[in-house]
Amino acid sequence: MSCILNIETSTNVCSVAVTQDGSCFFEKEDHSGPNHAERLGSFVDEALSFTDNHAIPLDAVAVSCGPGSYTGLRIGVSMAKGICYGRGLKLIGVPTLELLCVPVLLHEMVEEEDALLCPMLDARRMEVYAQLFDRALHEVRPIHADVVDGETYKEYLDEHPVYFFGNGALKCKDAINHPNAHFIEGIEPIAKNMLPLAEKRMAQEQFEDVAYFVPFYLKNFVAKLPRKLL
Repeated sequence: MSCILNIETSTNVCSVAVTQDGSCFFEKEDHSGPNHAERLGSFVDEALSFTDNHAIPLDAVAVSCGPGSYTGLRIGVSMAKGICYGRGLKLIGVPTLELLCVPVLLHEMVEEEDALLCPMLDARRMEVYAQLFDRALHEVRPIHADVVDGETYKEYLDEHPVYFFGNGALKCKDAINHPNAHFIEGIEPIAKNMLPLAEKRMAQEQFEDVAYFVPFYLKNFVAKLPRKLL
């Protein structure tokens, strides 16, 4: 089985983990705020020193590829690409919303067979990045930047129990007033939880082009003239 360095920087949490054979044997996490540029380099240095000192050859680097904080994602992806270039490793992209589902499924937080999972990342105001999956992690609805109100997920809630989680879910709790809506607190994207998703992509040889890989970002930026020129 392959040894993978996992990097996660899509939210305020900065984390790094080294996984192999279904186990995590090195992990570092920082929950103190958006200081990825400060923390990530030292975490990665520690991880690489650990694998080198134990003569464990790395096979790939997995990085959370969004959606999420664009600055955080760029820092994580840039670090991952640099390691891949320097050590000749494969690059694996792990979608952040899919990653959020891993602890929910591993810890059996959802009981109903027909339940849907709706991971959410805060996109400010009442907007969230959200996606819908079934319990087998098959996509039911693709990623959208949703402005949430009582009608946003009604077509799914009328047919299924839907579990909402992630740092965008709590602010939507009052807006999504439906008996089939359930909210799970404390779910964050963490590097050690990338293990099953990264190993699956490794086994399927689902690699990214190191030269052209960029994080996934939903917002469309429109260039505008400075105020003084209008």
